Amino acid sequence: MKLHVLRIAALLIASLCLMARAQAQNPNLANQYFINGEYEKAATLYEQLVETDRSLSDYYFERYINCLLNLEQYDEGEKAIKKQLKKSPEDVKLYVLYGNLYDRAGKIEDAQAQYQKAIEKVALDYTSITQLANVFVTNAKYELAIQVYERGSDKDPTRFAYNLGDLYRRKGETPKMIDSYLSSLSIDPGRLTTIQTLMARYLAENEYAELQSQLYTRLQKEDNADYIELLAWSFVQRKDFKSALRQYKALDKRLGEPGQRIFKLANDAANSRDYDTAISGYDYIIQEKGAQNPFFFDAKREAMNCRRRKITEGYDYTTQDLRTLEAEYESFLAQYTRGRQTAYIVIQLADLEAFYINDLNKAIALLDELRQTPGIDRNTLARVKINLADFYLMNGEVWESTLLYSQVDKDFREELLGQEARFKNSKLSYFNGDFEWAQAQFDVLKASTSKLISNDALDLSVFIMDNLNSDTTTDAMALYAAAEQLVFQNRFPEAFLKLDTLRTGFPENTLQDDILFLKAQIFEKKREYVQAAALYQEVADKFPEDIRADNSLYALAKLYEEKLNDPEKAKGLYEKIFLNYSGSVFAVDARKRFRILRGDKMQ
Repeated sequence: MKLHVLRIAALLIASLCLMARAQAQNPNLANQYFINGEYEKAATLYEQLVETDRSLSDYYFERYINCLLNLEQYDEGEKAIKKQLKKSPEDVKLYVLYGNLYDRAGKIEDAQAQYQKAIEKVALDYTSITQLANVFVTNAKYELAIQVYERGSDKDPTRFAYNLGDLYRRKGETPKMIDSYLSSLSIDPGRLTTIQTLMARYLAENEYAELQSQLYTRLQKEDNADYIELLAWSFVQRKDFKSALRQYKALDKRLGEPGQRIFKLANDAANSRDYDTAISGYDYIIQEKGAQNPFFFDAKREAMNCRRRKITEGYDYTTQDLRTLEAEYESFLAQYTRGRQTAYIVIQLADLEAFYINDLNKAIALLDELRQTPGIDRNTLARVKINLADFYLMNGEVWESTLLYSQVDKDFREELLGQEARFKNSKLSYFNGDFEWAQAQFDVLKASTSKLISNDALDLSVFIMDNLNSDTTTDAMALYAAAEQLVFQNRFPEAFLKLDTLRTGFPENTLQDDILFLKAQIFEKKREYVQAAALYQEVADKFPEDIRADNSLYALAKLYEEKLNDPEKAKGLYEKIFLNYSGSVFAVDARKRFRILRGDKMQ
């Protein structure tokens, strides 16, 4: 009986030993204890795993020490680290663990001493330096990580320059960050785009001067094309396109490029309405590169477009200004055959004739001749037809107009050009009083992939629906649509008379806000901006709940921003749109323009 009991006890003890060993060999259980904060149980298992699993002994030992630190068993932890150091005196991670222990115990000086031992003993190969630095980065000890990289850079100062740049960025030391990133660029040109992205994200507006200063200093010592590229890019970020152009010209000549950087910069300058710099860039391509250059005709087209915008977007252009621009177009076209390459320059000249010089017959003749020119690609031909249809409509030739719109609609049924033609044809039906058919077309076009077409179609659809069922609406709307057509035709006195007839003849109709809004648009077209602003404001004040309120506020904000030179007033109006009219089609753009005027950095 006693022998039987002894055997059972022996088996039980053996089973318990096997279970304990199995637990010790189960890292998942140890990890789970650690995650759950059961540090005593985890420490026991990690201590055993250090001895049983040599392949991961470093990991388990670090976890073991962390358990002791969380249990505040600092003496026990110190004994374990010292014991491990006797086995592996060159293992720098142990000195970091030792430093962490002293940090937790509040012995700051002792901790720093251990960290310095790690830095002094680290092998100077790339992997060892990077691993030790990463240990310090993980613990947010950036200054120590910097010391590691600097020690690894003793023989080659640029070896870890990019890593140092990242650390100085984390520490907010901008001059050192810039210096390190530029050093890394000198050995790895492939990093240019990455560094531009980092600079755009982390440099404040007033810190670009530091970047430019360092670049100028380096360029005096090192003729590096990437430095020139980065310098030019930095000027673009500050909207200093003139300085950027100077750098890009130097880079273009140095690299013997066809002018692609210059062309892109000129486009950016034009989009920011720095027309003088844009024109200078385009003219550089035209004059320096010649007619065989792939950007030649595009540059000429955009240069002329900028000259026109520069003249027409101000208050004070004269008929002579327009005639001078017209002569420049005609002089250029006289030198080159009118065809595929010059087609858009002819289109621009026709626009100038139609909308500014008011010579519709000449505009129609230019496009009619271009339409019959062999070799014009289908997209350009469609643009010619749409513009020509506009001019026919302005000239009162409705049949010719709808015929051309319909041709483009048929040929480009599922494309944007087709949608644009369909919208214009639908609007022609609206002008003619066929409101229900026009609204059906606008409802379809609300799904257009073009934001402009979609918004305009939505606007007209809502307008028709809002007014179609009112008393005497059909007659009133017919008068209003006819007035809109007169505005499109630049027949402003007749449009005013039509609107006054509508206002007095139908005093109770629902179009009062629309009448004021259309009058404001007429004044804006006539460059009588103060009168336009007053009417837009009147619509917003008197009809805040009607469909023209957000249209008026947006038009008024753009007027103050672009024509009346009052950005603060514009900013307040943009803010009002996205706060009070959050469902408006203008809300997103209003928020964007507000942030730009406020000075936010836009990505």
